[in-house]
Amino acid sequence: MSKLKLNIQDTFNKELPADPITENYTRQVKEACFSYVKPKTTSKPSLIHVSEEMLRELGLTPEDAKTDDFLNVFTGNKVLPNTKPYAMCYGGHQFGNWAGQLGDGRAINLAEVVHQDKRWALQLKGAGETPYSRSADGLAVLRSSIREYLCSEAMFHLGVPTTRALSLALTGDNVLRDMMYNGNPEFEKGAVLCRVAPTFIRFGNFEIHAAREDHATLKKLADYTIKHFYPHLGEPSKETYVKLFKEIARKTLETIIHWQRVGFVHGVLNTDNMSVLGLTIDYGPYGWLEGFDFGWTPNTTDATHKRYRFGNQPNIGLWNLYQLANALYPLINETKGLEDALNAYKEDFEVKSLEMMRKKLGLFTSEEKEDTTLTMQLEELLENNEIDMTLFFRNLSTFKKQNPEKGAKLIEEAFYFPAELEGDVLKKWNAWFELYAIRLKNEKLNDEERKKKMNTINPKYVLRNYMAQLAIDAANNGDYSLVDELYDLLKRPYDEQPEHEKWFVKRPDWARHKIGCSMLSCSS
Repeated sequence: MSKLKLNIQDTFNKELPADPITENYTRQVKEACFSYVKPKTTSKPSLIHVSEEMLRELGLTPEDAKTDDFLNVFTGNKVLPNTKPYAMCYGGHQFGNWAGQLGDGRAINLAEVVHQDKRWALQLKGAGETPYSRSADGLAVLRSSIREYLCSEAMFHLGVPTTRALSLALTGDNVLRDMMYNGNPEFEKGAVLCRVAPTFIRFGNFEIHAAREDHATLKKLADYTIKHFYPHLGEPSKETYVKLFKEIARKTLETIIHWQRVGFVHGVLNTDNMSVLGLTIDYGPYGWLEGFDFGWTPNTTDATHKRYRFGNQPNIGLWNLYQLANALYPLINETKGLEDALNAYKEDFEVKSLEMMRKKLGLFTSEEKEDTTLTMQLEELLENNEIDMTLFFRNLSTFKKQNPEKGAKLIEEAFYFPAELEGDVLKKWNAWFELYAIRLKNEKLNDEERKKKMNTINPKYVLRNYMAQLAIDAANNGDYSLVDELYDLLKRPYDEQPEHEKWFVKRPDWARHKIGCSMLSCSS
């Protein structure tokens, strides 16, 4: 018997249709929402880090995390009593094209835990093959696991809807990976991550059944989603399915606006990477803006077309919602409600995007027509030179409306090439600061009040790729101190933390083109 006292209340694998085949081999899974599968045992597992926050959320203690039961359960070597682990079946559009069945190829859901009226699904990532692994091994490596562990927790503390992470562990096994897909595979340290969310249902879970015209399973999944995650919408009906879509669209937009606010680029916004709860899910080749650049993407696979670039994320959210609308249509058989929700997304984006930018600029107490021009002019200036987004907006909070001529000096630190801040460039910035100062005079907050509020919107610390890479390099040598340091740093991203000032800097030159620090592959 497990000594872990978890209030397990499984629903997904009890209320939805299961794959009748129980053997674990690659196949097309029809008329089912999941397949039962056990995690692969690991040779010599060891924990690297455990989130005490998530332990508490699950009703566990730090002492529980030190037990053999915890180690074995959350590295795949032991199955919790009275549970049946499973992998989800879903499809998806990848880079705009229908990819057919995808599914949990390297993720296995262990159980659902309810604590203090919150439901949490526990999922191991990197726990071995499933029927959806296609030609892959279902395993994960240390570098990608560290990136997801740190980033999901960092995003939560930034106030961005996200999946969470409970634990990070080494498996003791080596995994063969071709990191840059260039024909040079190497063995890397294997790892397994336990990630946590109320549910891991994605747009693609609906798409696969709609594509196969399996409307019975589609309805069961929609009804299940409403019952457990949107019960306030009422009993399932055509009207309720429309309401469900509207809620998903609203939450999707809310999350993407947060991404734009903090400069996060997901990198792989395929429909199978979109949560029906509007959570940020699947941290692969993500990245944070260094220089402010609407055209930047961190994904090597996307380097040519830049479909998932920073400035296009809101449009991709809308495109993906169209695919979900198509998937839900067979349950509704009318387009008006779905079209209304999609149109509302477009309109709300304009409103909420400007609202977000106003807050980043410290415009909290009034709205003016000129605000749109002010923000557009700023974005143009930011794009014309390589200017660090995080440093720029954080330092902007120290601007004094009485001294607009000092504005350029405040932002100089954010320029990757400070010598550019002269001549016409300086003249344009000074002109903008003059307009900004005039606009601030219409605000009711004084400079100190404005600074305080701006510093709750504009983070001082984000998980830049070079920071994650430093932690990965050290961890590969058995040193996990940087994982610990960054984890603690990123729990308070809006605080000054003077003891961590070394992380409030531009990306160093050595990281500009280094693998893992600039562009990343989908295996990242």
